[in-house]
Amino acid sequence: MSILLYGARKLDVDGQVDDFWMLARDDTIVETGNGRPPEPDETTDRIDLGGDWLVPGFIDLHCHGGGGHSYDGGPDEIRAAIATHRSHGTTRSVVSLVANPIAQLRASLAIVADLAENDPTILGSHLEGPFLAVDRRGAHNPAFVKEPQPFEVEELIGAGRGSLLQLTLAPELPGALEAIDVLVEAGVAVAIGHSDADFELAHEAFDRGARILTHAFNAMNGIHHRAPGPIVAAFEDDRVTIELILDGLHVHPDVAGMTFRSAPGRIALVTDAMAAAGSSDGDYPLGSLNVTVKDGLAVLRGTQTIAGSTLTQDAALRCAVEHAGVHPVDAVAALTTVPAKALGLEHRLGRLAPGYAADAVALDHGLQVQRVWANGLAVN
Repeated sequence: MSILLYGARKLDVDGQVDDFWMLARDDTIVETGNGRPPEPDETTDRIDLGGDWLVPGFIDLHCHGGGGHSYDGGPDEIRAAIATHRSHGTTRSVVSLVANPIAQLRASLAIVADLAENDPTILGSHLEGPFLAVDRRGAHNPAFVKEPQPFEVEELIGAGRGSLLQLTLAPELPGALEAIDVLVEAGVAVAIGHSDADFELAHEAFDRGARILTHAFNAMNGIHHRAPGPIVAAFEDDRVTIELILDGLHVHPDVAGMTFRSAPGRIALVTDAMAAAGSSDGDYPLGSLNVTVKDGLAVLRGTQTIAGSTLTQDAALRCAVEHAGVHPVDAVAALTTVPAKALGLEHRLGRLAPGYAADAVALDHGLQVQRVWANGLAVN
């Protein structure tokens, strides 16, 4: 199966190309260029994009659900939530799981591993906990937050069968630095988050192998002129990818703009979305807790504690460009090449170039999604 997309304005980390065309066969881009496209055979689906932007498919490192469905549910719930985000341009998804009992997390990891084996657009899983600081737990059930034990870390790695891609932990917990060593050795990307870590400890964690800062500015110490904290430690370390929830609620757009300028090429726009993303206001579960969504803001029921987001990645792109003053090339990179590199997949994902996955999103002049292709197949 082949598709030829033409008449587009390509935009990716390599810049803008007008009158762009792209030929994909099966799940891979085989040829690109600009100007007059090649004459394909009769089996190729030709699509004139009429001057729309064409960008690589988005990659979400951190998401908990959407469309009324939660990633903490069964396979059908996960697939339904992913379908919601896919229609908004997210062609590759990491399934994030909130803190739960270890046995339940093992079962959830096994479900994601099964799904990932049969669907290449499901990259694997992300454990956001349970090894989090109780006082920085955010929307995680305090009953399930705990210190890392070596045998439990090994159990979780084994349950993922190679599909556990990322784990967020608080490095100040007893045993956490040793857990980083084990996770890194197993090929798991370690993220620092939901933590009281200071500047020095964050640096130590990064030197041990942690490579991601989970949703910067949220559930961690902020930037103080006498205590720079983990955010500045991440700014200073070129090895670290910095997650940012850019919905205008979690982080002010001006602070987001500063973050892009402080760590160029290392910002990954994530949704941290829960089940209400792409759905309506109301009450929803998030793991074992209950969340109320009003005017798009999700909080733990009866509190002011933010509980994930209702964000989709196309909306994050618009917020970055229109409100945070981020250059479109940098904003697109934050949804594509930066998260791909954080997972060690930059050789396959994040560019519209030969040899890369046939993941693409057509956007109109207002950056609204028009069409999506994931792994060479049309989504909408």
